[in-house]
Amino acid sequence: MPNSSNKFHGHNVAAFSFSSRRSAIFLVLSAFLLSIATFLFFRPFQGNRCLNSNPRSVKVVWEHSTAAGTHDLPNRHKVMGFVGIQTGFGSVRRRESLRKTWFPSDQQGLQRLEESTGLAFRFVIGRTSDNSKMSALRNEVAEYDDFILLDIQEEYSKLPYKTLAFFKAAYALFEADFYVKADDDIYLRPDRLSLLLAKERSHTQTYIGCMKKGPVFTDPKLKWYEPLSHLLGKEYFFHAYGPIYALSADVVSSLVVLRNDSFLMLINEDVTIGAWMLAMNVKHENNLELCATDCTATSIAVWDIPKCSGLCNPEKKMLELHQKESCSQSPTLESDDD
Repeated sequence: MPNSSNKFHGHNVAAFSFSSRRSAIFLVLSAFLLSIATFLFFRPFQGNRCLNSNPRSVKVVWEHSTAAGTHDLPNRHKVMGFVGIQTGFGSVRRRESLRKTWFPSDQQGLQRLEESTGLAFRFVIGRTSDNSKMSALRNEVAEYDDFILLDIQEEYSKLPYKTLAFFKAAYALFEADFYVKADDDIYLRPDRLSLLLAKERSHTQTYIGCMKKGPVFTDPKLKWYEPLSHLLGKEYFFHAYGPIYALSADVVSSLVVLRNDSFLMLINEDVTIGAWMLAMNVKHENNLELCATDCTATSIAVWDIPKCSGLCNPEKKMLELHQKESCSQSPTLESDDD
């Protein structure tokens, strides 16, 4: 599969050798940051909601030039967890529904949510060559100011590349214990996600999700067809469903120092991440509350598994779920330790 972009590209750091893994990660990350010219453009989009406050939306561009000059990363915003809601140009109505339910539509609401949960939330989207769609996106950013804009082509076939770009950008912008990838078609309880991420864990490299195994699709006519199925055998390995999963900071720090083309990129994003996790010393934490089919006293993320990878008809279903007391108003219960 071709490289998604000349940007979001690191340099080979395999020549370094260190005595301890933690010091290795720190030094390799430092070498990585010094070997690329990194540009983080904070643009004060002139929307009604942003005129008198610091903008939250940010456009992130990585250059892989080896020029001597470097640009320091800004101070990372400290949060317990950062949640990137993956979205696309065809998901305008989904974002409208989200902003009417659990995702606040104004800066003050986002600020209160961040303060109460320790989590930060942004929509994450790439770019397109369609000028009208880009213009519409700029207007939406100006109005709501709740995006991270990645300089990567927004295409379904390149979701693994977008996911890697997201984790790199999120790590550069936020100092978090966990980085969460979520889709824009799930109903989420941020308060309960916060409790899950706040649990004490003995393993610093953690991969949290609703885990699954299943057959590898070898028929090109099927939606989940995997062109590299000959490398996988008949059944997928244990990995998290794609609509929502979380990686601890130690895991993400290992991802950001590697070259994009050093990873095996499968066609399916969730399987790709799962394959990378097999190559790392991670703790697989299976939590079925991340794939609940209806709102309960303990559900964290609700979606129509296995019928749909997310909510079926999410624009309508999101609003319907939010009207249910069991979804939006039921108390947050402390979960039992495993």
